[in-house]
Amino acid sequence: MNSFAGCFHLKKARKTLGYEDPNILASETPFSLNEVEALYDLFKKLSSSIVDDGLIHKEEFQLALFRNSTNRNLFADRVFELFDVKRNGVIEFAEFVRSLSIFRPDSPKADKVAFAFRLYDIWQSGFIEREEVKEMILALLKESELVLSDEMIEVIIEKTFEDADSKRDGKIDLEEWNEFVARNPLMLKNMTIPYLTDISTAFPSFVLRSDMDDDSNGNTNNKE
Repeated sequence: MNSFAGCFHLKKARKTLGYEDPNILASETPFSLNEVEALYDLFKKLSSSIVDDGLIHKEEFQLALFRNSTNRNLFADRVFELFDVKRNGVIEFAEFVRSLSIFRPDSPKADKVAFAFRLYDIWQSGFIEREEVKEMILALLKESELVLSDEMIEVIIEKTFEDADSKRDGKIDLEEWNEFVARNPLMLKNMTIPYLTDISTAFPSFVLRSDMDDDSNGNTNNKE
C-alpha cells in the first residue's frame, strides 16, 4: 500500500512538473522503486526549504549541504552545476535521482571518476589545470575550517601534478586523471555516500567528514 501511494504521488508530481516515471528512474539507476519513492520525499523536503515550487534552487542545495544558504562556496556551486544537467538554474527530481545515483557505493567506478573529473574541471575545458586545483583546495579547506599555509598548498599542488601530469604539459586530461585515481583511490572518497544504501530524509553531505565512514553500516538494498 505504501509503495502504491508513493507511486501515485510521484505520478501526480510528474504531470505538473515534468517528472519522469519513477519506474524509469529505478530501471536506469541503481535505486529500487522504493528508494526512488524515498528520494521523492527527500526531494520535496529540500525543494520547499526556501522556495516551495517543487524544484531545488542553488540556495536550497547549499543549505542542505552546509546548513547555510548565503555563503558562496565553489565546491557547492560545482556540485550544483553538475546536478543541474539541463543548465536551467534548478535541479528537477529526475536530475536529482540520476546524479545522486553516482554516489551510491555500488555505482560503477567509471561514473565516479568521470564525475570527479568534471567537478575539478571548473572552466570546463576538458582539462584540470593548476589554478583549478588550487581553487578547489581552498574551497574545501574553507568549508572544513582547516588552515594550511600558502607554501603547503603549493606543495600539494606540485605533488599532485608531479604524479598526475604524466605528459608534462601543465594540465591533467581524462586519461591521466583515470591513471592518477587508479593509483590514488582515496581521491574518490567524496564520490561515495554510504547513506545512500539506507535512504532517509536526512540529506547526505558531500563534505569530507570523518563521521561519514563511521555512519556506514554496510547495509545494501537490493533493487526490487
